[in-house]
Amino acid sequence: MRTVAVVGASLAGLSAARALRAQGFDGRLVVIGDETHRPYDRPPLSKEFLSGRTAESELLLEADGEELGAEWLLGARAVGLDRTERAVRLADGRTVRADGFVVATGAAARTLGGGHGLDGVHVLRTLDDARALRADLARGGRLVVIGGGFIGAEVASTAHALGLEVTVVEAAPTPLAGPLGTAMGELVSALHADHGVRLLCGVGVEALTGRQGKVTAVLLADGRSLPADTVVVGVGARPCVEWLEGSGVALENGVRCDAAGATNIPGVVAVGDCAAWYDPAVGAHRRVEHWTGARERPTAAVTALLSGGAVTPEPPRPPYFWSDQYGVRIQFAGYAAGADRVTLEEGAADDRSFLAVYRQADRPVAVLGVNRTRPFMRWRRQLAADAVQRAGSR
Repeated sequence: MRTVAVVGASLAGLSAARALRAQGFDGRLVVIGDETHRPYDRPPLSKEFLSGRTAESELLLEADGEELGAEWLLGARAVGLDRTERAVRLADGRTVRADGFVVATGAAARTLGGGHGLDGVHVLRTLDDARALRADLARGGRLVVIGGGFIGAEVASTAHALGLEVTVVEAAPTPLAGPLGTAMGELVSALHADHGVRLLCGVGVEALTGRQGKVTAVLLADGRSLPADTVVVGVGARPCVEWLEGSGVALENGVRCDAAGATNIPGVVAVGDCAAWYDPAVGAHRRVEHWTGARERPTAAVTALLSGGAVTPEPPRPPYFWSDQYGVRIQFAGYAAGADRVTLEEGAADDRSFLAVYRQADRPVAVLGVNRTRPFMRWRRQLAADAVQRAGSR
């Protein structure tokens, strides 16, 4: 393999490029990114960067003096993959030929059906999104966050600290029920009320209204109207895989991969938010849209790519993510969906400091820590060790 093209220049793509060099690949390495920025860290966008506590220069992921010997094609959008010609087609007409490909094109923020021609309406996925939102929040006023997931909650927390009047609207009866389950989702989302942030659940958004091109209100499905100077839409993300349509690469809620990130096309692997890896723990393909997955999983995918599948890497650790809201550190690892019960092992829910363990037939399958970092990390290591042991026994 003489040339490898990494399509996607964020954390997952950078991690893949690092893994290629660390595993001995000394050929031509091309990194293609549709943004004009060098790889940067996304988690601070909804927190420290949005509040002004972190500068853009502090977001950069490349270490000082780091040299991967890569060709960087930034501001270049991939529009197709020709598996016969072994080439990536770019929007500007260029092509990049390679022997191996790492797909790391990530995900894009989902939007609402209307209202996005109005000033003051934002999504938050990229550095440019965060720049625009930060400028609007600096003006103060009333913020409505549509979507009570982690991004929405973090933006609400940051805006509240900046002095804005904040309302969060969540269509589901309970925020965070998907990743955390209903009971724990209720406990964690109570942080909003603790800090005077209004939370409206079980109601959808009918429309965004405006005047002279600027958003002025969010109209709810039940007829209520929420005045708004700024609106943030945080209703999830879709994998950026449309450019692969017609390429022969299997797509199913992202790029369909095996347990090591290999696709159905030899010499093509996928990592990061766009990759739906097969997860033996749940017996299904699933995308892991978390920072740790983008950092850790490329090592396994690069092993699969360079060995042609001859080397089986260790299974990835159970998914892990964290969120900082209202000065509270929330950490989660594992799979809440497989649990049949959840128990508080330490602390108290009313204190917003506790550790909860999710079990399936008495076997721990997930752990949630709220301001309980040390015991959480012990449980996370145990879950990872159990996953390796189960994989070895199969």
